[in-house]
Amino acid sequence: MAKNETSNRKKEHIQLCLTDKVAYAKSSGFDEYEFEHYAITEVDYKQIDLSTKFFQKRINYPFLISCMTGGTTEAEKINEKLAIAACELNIPIGVGSQRQALENNSFHESYKIIRKNAGSVPVIGNIGAAQAAFSSKLTEEIQFLIDLVEADAMVIHVNPLQELLQKEGEPNFSGLLKNIKKLTRQIKTPIIVKEVGSGISKSSAKKLIDAGVKGIDVAGAGGTSWAAVELLRSKAKDDYFKEWGMPTTYCVRTVRDLKKKHEFMLIASGGINSGIDIAKSIALGADLAASARPLLKEVMNKDAGSVIQLLKNWFDDLKKVMYLTGSPSINKLHKSKIHLKREMI
Repeated sequence: MAKNETSNRKKEHIQLCLTDKVAYAKSSGFDEYEFEHYAITEVDYKQIDLSTKFFQKRINYPFLISCMTGGTTEAEKINEKLAIAACELNIPIGVGSQRQALENNSFHESYKIIRKNAGSVPVIGNIGAAQAAFSSKLTEEIQFLIDLVEADAMVIHVNPLQELLQKEGEPNFSGLLKNIKKLTRQIKTPIIVKEVGSGISKSSAKKLIDAGVKGIDVAGAGGTSWAAVELLRSKAKDDYFKEWGMPTTYCVRTVRDLKKKHEFMLIASGGINSGIDIAKSIALGADLAASARPLLKEVMNKDAGSVIQLLKNWFDDLKKVMYLTGSPSINKLHKSKIHLKREMI
């Protein structure tokens, strides 16, 4: 692979993700749900607690800034501002794919900048399934990437559709589950598996949890379509696969069933665009929600304060939902009544 091929691809991804051309037309499903209003709420609005835990660390809100970028000059400033926001709000932040960091050290600072500015908040490393499936030195490489960003957790992103449509793609994950099982036994850092927009089904999540994975980020359809990103990069015409994937709400409410017998963190991402979406995610069974593209669009050509204010507005709306559903804590919001709109007619 040419020295700068991965870095150049990341530059293209950033530019395309700043446009609405890469958004799904299909819904993430949140607009199909409505909360049951609790008219006799006795919750003290000022005492509502939005805090929760990300593995062993206490965080102020049930939200993480999802994996976005790294490995290119443009990424360094973006990651710096996002990390400042994460630190100010005391929420986790994910690093973009660290594949480039395994190829050469040209852009290591674009990854390291996150921990430098994030303080002690949880930082999440990131590598692709294609690399995890075929690396002959997987444990050593993953530990190197964890150490590079001082990660509290490590994401393996599964993106079969993107790899299938990407002109430089590697659509072959043979041996992935075997390698994940090996990795979870040899690495102390919790492993999270996330999709990038097509969703994770209950059956897939069960196999991943059985392999030792500690977190599932469903990353369902309804947010950014990475199929659309790659179709635009290759200048292909609109394709059936641009809309491929399972809506986020379907993934969350089906994967949550596994919590009856298994302990793992369930993260809802894919079309999270407001505090109301965060609230619905949690009521449907997620422990945390996550978002990327809305924050990327907010941070470009602005300072960290812009992202902080956007997220504070989201969290204010989340708090209002908690008050109106009689939920003094995130744990109680899990037990809030939420229904399909058609059931409330």
